[in-house]
Amino acid sequence: MGSAAGGRARYLVYFQYVGTHFNGVAAVRGTQRAVGVQNYLEEAAGRLNCLAPVRFTISSRTDAGVHALSNAAHVDLERGPDQPAFSPEVLVQALNTHLRHPAIRVLQAFRVSSDFHARHHATARTYVYRLATGCSQAEELSVFERHLCWPLRAHSLDLPAMQEAARHLLGTHDFSAFQSAGSPSSSPVRTMRRVAVAPSPSGPLLLPMESRKLQFWSLEFESQSFLYRQVRRMTAVLVAVGLGTLTPAQVKEILDSRDPRGKYQARVVPAHGLFLKSVHYGGLEDPGAAGDPGHAQDLAAAPGST
Repeated sequence: MGSAAGGRARYLVYFQYVGTHFNGVAAVRGTQRAVGVQNYLEEAAGRLNCLAPVRFTISSRTDAGVHALSNAAHVDLERGPDQPAFSPEVLVQALNTHLRHPAIRVLQAFRVSSDFHARHHATARTYVYRLATGCSQAEELSVFERHLCWPLRAHSLDLPAMQEAARHLLGTHDFSAFQSAGSPSSSPVRTMRRVAVAPSPSGPLLLPMESRKLQFWSLEFESQSFLYRQVRRMTAVLVAVGLGTLTPAQVKEILDSRDPRGKYQARVVPAHGLFLKSVHYGGLEDPGAAGDPGHAQDLAAAPGST
């Protein structure tokens, strides 16, 4: 809290970004020109006059071009003995003041215990993939949506078939068939708690002529954790079902095959349609989740809380 004595304090920080501008969320070290969202967060925190170098530990890694409505990270900030620890509210304001990229915004912060870990203590993560049908070519999509969804030339999608196929992905399975090479995970077993496919509103950023022609869709996935590019590969297969290229039963066959090299499951949909929607922790309310985040508690006095 703001009245705490000086020393090291750990915070959980929620933040959002438009991924178009970055080489993913993770920091890029060294002399490379590419930068990650983490680089800018650490640069902003470095201006807070802390005693030790600042490093953010990111909850959920996202690739280049992938967006986040709400990602999370923990960070340790050490101040002098005569300086009180930042209150969460002051920290949010200070980080946003010093952020040097307009496509990043810090949403909220909480004091947490010193053993809290943003990645390991997450209880659930939710991703949303956005599609648009009715585009004969990408240029027909509004400039406001062009980097925020995947335009398809199809006039529509077979929603009942996609929903039937999605049910095969629910539950605990070996998701090897949907894992891209380079995954650091030791086990391909994951539990999909929710897979939802639905039309979504077009919103106010389309002209009337565009609204009549285009239909937007969202695919939402929830699990405690995901394999490398799992969501984008599952989306590719569900879209193939929606286009009539695959049947729902074939999705189960792909899942049971555990083979990531098949014709359909090897496809990875474009990054710019994918959003990390929320990261959940017990006792905390993610700003990207439904509900009022104002009731979330300060966990500094609750060792081991997740």
